Amino acid sequence: MVLLQPPPIADIQHIIQLAVAPVFLLSAVGVTLTLFTNRLARIVDRARTLEKTVEGHPDPRDVHRQLKVLARRAGFINTAIALGIISGIMVTGTVVLLFTNALLALHLDVLIAVVFAASMLALAAALLQFLREVRYATAHLRIGWRHEALSD
Repeated sequence: MVLLQPPPIADIQHIIQLAVAPVFLLSAVGVTLTLFTNRLARIVDRARTLEKTVEGHPDPRDVHRQLKVLARRAGFINTAIALGIISGIMVTGTVVLLFTNALLALHLDVLIAVVFAASMLALAAALLQFLREVRYATAHLRIGWRHEALSD
């Protein structure tokens, strides 16, 4: 039977110091996910409002076009949310691996670095997807004077 010796308190303090940055990052990912879900909620609310107006609208095709834009935007945001969640899970995994590595002396340094880098890539991809949705929404923005000017 192998008895594990608990690491000295100084080692535990060092592990906690190493874990602080990923924990702050996890907090930022959470705030970013809140922003994404709020944006998705606004898209869904707008789509529901438009769906109620299809029947009595003078040009139902216009409403369907708007709904199509909203559906595409929702898809972009859904992807951003999924990537953000994946990033958060990997950041959490990084913290777990940091403690596991230190407590069990498994030499997981490379794995920790890879998981952390992958979490950064997933977060970057989520932000790029969000940018894509914002640019798409802006390109399809309908403001009264602009819409009227384009139809003239």
